[in-house]
Amino acid sequence: MKITFYGHSCIGIEVNGKHILVDPFITGNPKAAHINLSDLKADYILLTHAHQDHSLDAESIAKNTNAVIVSNWEIATYYGNKGLQSHPMNHGGSWSFDFGKVKYVAASHSSSFPDGTYGGNPGGFVIEGEHKNIYISGDTALTMDMKLIPMRTKLDLAIFPIGDNFTMDVEDAIVAADFVQCDKVLGCHYDTFGFIVVNHDEAKKKFFDAGKDLMLLEIGESIVL
Repeated sequence: MKITFYGHSCIGIEVNGKHILVDPFITGNPKAAHINLSDLKADYILLTHAHQDHSLDAESIAKNTNAVIVSNWEIATYYGNKGLQSHPMNHGGSWSFDFGKVKYVAASHSSSFPDGTYGGNPGGFVIEGEHKNIYISGDTALTMDMKLIPMRTKLDLAIFPIGDNFTMDVEDAIVAADFVQCDKVLGCHYDTFGFIVVNHDEAKKKFFDAGKDLMLLEIGESIVL
């Protein structure tokens, strides 16, 4: 399983010969100006919630690639009404796709499209595929619901927001890693704009001191699980 960071909360996943994009926000992110949208491959686009900084490029990428948009009922319906392929889910539900099993889990945040359309309840994804399991929390506060995840799935990687103000901060992300019983964390939702700037060295040290590994990838950088 190959994981690529495309900036903010946009993650690319290659697994079982399929390409998945999570929360594509690229053209609106100056830090990702070197990423060419037309070069991105996507069989599926997973959206945690409807906010612009997670959904901005979903429609154009889906049109370019014929990708299936996977999200909650409201978001899937929103794009389905635009003539795009979609697969609706809701909290606690799971579905076996051709790349692996996906479960839509709770997140504590908000969700609306830039035009004001209601985006349903925000969520996260647990993906089980190719003998590797990852949890993408989406934008969220630290919640006790996270403790439910390791009861069903042993994780190899957790992807958490660490930028504070709108989501968890670094300290809460450390606790979240304990809750999901995964010490390998990829940070996201930081540095894109002024409210969520973090000190990288300080954040990594806090994780290290807690016996955990925080990865802060450069935009376009990949890891392999």
